[in-house]
Amino acid sequence: MPTRRPRESFAEGRARRAAIDDPNVVLEAALRFLEARQRSVTEVRRRLAQAGYRDELITGAIERLGDLGILDDEAFTAAWVESRERARPRGERALRRELSLKGIDRTLVDLAMAERRPEPGGDADPDVGAAQRLLTRHAAQLARVGDPRVRRQRAYALLARHGFDSDIASRLAAALVAPADGEDDGEDVAAD
Repeated sequence: MPTRRPRESFAEGRARRAAIDDPNVVLEAALRFLEARQRSVTEVRRRLAQAGYRDELITGAIERLGDLGILDDEAFTAAWVESRERARPRGERALRRELSLKGIDRTLVDLAMAERRPEPGGDADPDVGAAQRLLTRHAAQLARVGDPRVRRQRAYALLARHGFDSDIASRLAAALVAPADGEDDGEDVAAD
């Protein structure tokens, strides 16, 4: 029976990786990190630095991946926004924050948001569609709330938590409650 090699500690692993001189080892580590999904340049740099690789090898690997078209912040930003639109609807505010945390430059974020939302507040505003999809996904949960005022508050809070601005959240939360109530929104109807 072969003997098992003792497991190295985190510090030992970092020290071993810091001693590496071969740029291909760092490039392979970056590629393994990119296997799961597309990532930003900052995410890759952060991951390789945490692993303990030397800065000049990290920079070389990132440049090589950029030259190959594998690592591209502009493409990452577009893919991130599209993925969120499809799978997990978020408002512009939340998208900006997520991309900022991923290390995306503000000018790229502004460009992506301008492409996504050419006419803020207009009929083609993607935030409205995303907010409606989110409310549809949570419709059964919201429908269990008997009090219309509480239901509207919960819908508003749900939208606000997902980064939708207050105008969209209040408008859609009110629209969610209005048809179900059958009430006349406090307007008095004169009897003849």
